[in-house]
Amino acid sequence: MEEQELEVQPPSTGITWSIGYTHNLGNFQSLRLDVSINDFTREGESVRDASERIYRFAENELAKKINEAKETFDK
Repeated sequence: MEEQELEVQPPSTGITWSIGYTHNLGNFQSLRLDVSINDFTREGESVRDASERIYRFAENELAKKINEAKETFDK
């Protein structure tokens, strides 16, 4: 039986972005949407670049959900 050599990966930095949006529905009602994304730096990626990538992803996901919610409530 052959032994395989395991490649040791350097530890990566964990990054979490949480953003939210509150939409006033009127009549003292509101809709709150939040998104939280946790990811890690990738090989060759700086912490700043990873943070920007993760934030953009979270922001895009939140924008999609906001649009879906507005379509539902605007009917």
